[in-house]
Amino acid sequence: MPNLLKNKEDQQVKINKPDWLKVKIPSGKEYLKVKEIVEERNLHTICSSGKCPNQSECWSAGTATFMILGNTCTRSCQFCNVNTGAGEEVDVFEPAKVAESIRVMGLKHAVITSVDRDDLPDGGSNHWRKTVEMIRKKNLGVTIETLIPDFKGESENIDRIIEVAPEVVSHNLETVRRLTREVRIQAKYDRSLEVLSYLKEKGVNRTKSGIMLGLGETEEEVYETLNDLTQAKVDIVTMGQYLQPTKNHLPVSSFITPDDFKK
Repeated sequence: MPNLLKNKEDQQVKINKPDWLKVKIPSGKEYLKVKEIVEERNLHTICSSGKCPNQSECWSAGTATFMILGNTCTRSCQFCNVNTGAGEEVDVFEPAKVAESIRVMGLKHAVITSVDRDDLPDGGSNHWRKTVEMIRKKNLGVTIETLIPDFKGESENIDRIIEVAPEVVSHNLETVRRLTREVRIQAKYDRSLEVLSYLKEKGVNRTKSGIMLGLGETEEEVYETLNDLTQAKVDIVTMGQYLQPTKNHLPVSSFITPDDFKK
């Protein structure tokens, strides 16, 4: 079992990426259209900021996950490529720009996430609320999925998300209990579970969470995590392969095979 407390440079054992993980170079008319919309409006997406390897596939299909509240996160998760530092000035025009971009792209389902803004008194929850309200105003019939931070578990901030009734409210657990402290330094495993439980208790129709695999978790720990999410009454769970964004991030411990994912 790998020791994630060791210096990252001591863990840089080269593991060749398997064929099933190779992706195409971004191209195509739809990809360029999404790229142009995002750049023209000076918007952020987790696709670009997080160096997501699926960006080409998603953008070519005309979809993107918009990231609000700036491009700098106040937390320093060891798996994430988003910049860490003091929070940026909040763009009051961002809700309207995101809503208009969704309209231009013709999306029927919009996915919104954000950086953590522990520097703001409300954690950015009022900006979240305005964004969802503006999306609905400009895009009749659109369904909205919000991938929210934990807001430090503060119910009044979570309530602002619940009040605007997104069709899906998601909060990622990211990893198993044992690895949480190393992978999500300022986050807490149980606090995230409490957020997910609270959402369901307050009547959110569909809650969702996700975990990464390949960070050194055991199969038994994955089942334990799935059981914890079941106890929190989470409706949808995603599991994905962790990929190291840069050499300064946690290394990949293993590549999970397609057969293992099916299991």
